[in-house]
Amino acid sequence: MIRSLTSAVSGLQAFQQEIDVIGNDIANVNTVAYKSATTDLADSFSQTLANSDLGGDSAIQVGLGVVTAGVFNQFTQGAINPTGVQTDMAVSGNGFFVVQDATNGVQYVTRAGDFHLDTNNYLVTPGGLQVMGNVVTGYDSSGKPTTTFGPIQIAATAANTPSTVASGATMTSYAIDQSGNVDITMSDGSSFVGGQILLQNFSNPDGLIKQGNNLYSGIANAGPLGGSATPMPAAAQTNGLGTIQSGSLELSNVDLSSEFANLISTQRAFQANARIITTSDEMLQELVNMKH
Repeated sequence: MIRSLTSAVSGLQAFQQEIDVIGNDIANVNTVAYKSATTDLADSFSQTLANSDLGGDSAIQVGLGVVTAGVFNQFTQGAINPTGVQTDMAVSGNGFFVVQDATNGVQYVTRAGDFHLDTNNYLVTPGGLQVMGNVVTGYDSSGKPTTTFGPIQIAATAANTPSTVASGATMTSYAIDQSGNVDITMSDGSSFVGGQILLQNFSNPDGLIKQGNNLYSGIANAGPLGGSATPMPAAAQTNGLGTIQSGSLELSNVDLSSEFANLISTQRAFQANARIITTSDEMLQELVNMKH
């Protein structure tokens, strides 16, 4: 009798958690690049009333309920929606943008590419985190650019402008190709690559931790490309990474029809467990009222 109460209470707790996950998914149906989640349940430990004997009879065990085994993000591709805004970017395929907090150097990854340029022409997230990639720091004697990993600045600077550009020329336009190259066009008609946005891939993206604002931490625990000690972002369209679509955003991958179907089944399961508690209570009441 008490076992049924314990099992039912664990069911209420587990299905409440599952409803919480479903509710969060539905709330984020229009969030840029949001990844839906699923709840995995597992049976709790069982009480063994009798062990199996040498004759091969099965042990007699009574389960003691259910537990939440895990909540896992579904990193499936969301639909890509053209926006016409040049700084909006979507990843088609594998990979995450790497962004950094300029105040403390802490890095995060994100699939949300709703970027814009700040007052210094750095490419940043809505929260002001800088988008990272290869930054041109100069040119060698053969004219080949030298680069370092850092924040992407979409501007013609003294460091990234080649000597072939006419003196006094200014940037007139820019474009970002599918490999993440920032192509800068100057007023003298010349053009050059001023930097390249890089992507980070993971062998176990479920190891990432949601931090809000479409950001993920836990980069080292997710099996990053290049190893956990020295994660190595790479160019789009290399190392199994997808392409970067400028002027577009990835939409949420929440499937409303599936979410509502799961909501109904989870609600019924919650109600069934509540009924078990009611029935167990009635049976206990009968025992209390028994007369000798």
